[in-house]
Amino acid sequence: MDDLKIIIPEELFATAESSSYSGELNLPSYEQGGIEFRFAKPLPWSLTVTNTSEAFLVMGSISGEGVCDCVRCLEDASFAIDGEVEGYFLLPGHEPDPSDEDAQDYEVLPDDRTIDLEPLLLSAISLALPFSPLCDEDCKGLCPRCGANLNEGPCACEPDSDIDETNPFAVLRNLSFED
Repeated sequence: MDDLKIIIPEELFATAESSSYSGELNLPSYEQGGIEFRFAKPLPWSLTVTNTSEAFLVMGSISGEGVCDCVRCLEDASFAIDGEVEGYFLLPGHEPDPSDEDAQDYEVLPDDRTIDLEPLLLSAISLALPFSPLCDEDCKGLCPRCGANLNEGPCACEPDSDIDETNPFAVLRNLSFED
C-alpha cells in the first residue's frame, strides 16, 4: 500500500512547519477479537504532520461505516468508525534514551524519510471498533436450545422447569434483589 506512505519533504524539516495529507484506506475486512468487521467502502482519512523541532507529530482521523455480525443474534450490526490517528516520529539525532519508559510510544524517522501510515490507521480503527457489536441495544439474541432469533418472536421451546442443581449458578435463582 504505497499510497499509505508519506515521504517527508525537505521544507517540513523546518521547526513548526506542517503539512496536511488525506486519502482512503481500502480495507474490505478487519478481524479483531474473533469478530470480522466488513467495510463496503474505503475509509477516508486526513491528517497533519507537524515538525515539533525534535520529531514529527502525526495527528488526524479516519472514519467510515462498517458491518459485522451481532454478538447476540448473528444478524448484521451496522456501526460508525470515528478513529483518532496519532504518531510520533523522532528526527535523526533525537533518538530515545534506552531507559526511557515511553520509548515504545514513538519511532525514529527512517533514513529514507518515509512514514508508513498503515499501522497508525489500523491502530486508530482498532481502538474505534465496538467491543461487543449489537444490531440493537435491546437485541434478545438466540434461543440457547433451538437457535431461533428471539427478536423475531418467541420460540416454540418449553420453559426450563428443571434446573440442574449441580450447576454452581443454580443458587442464584434464590437471590432476592429487594431490601
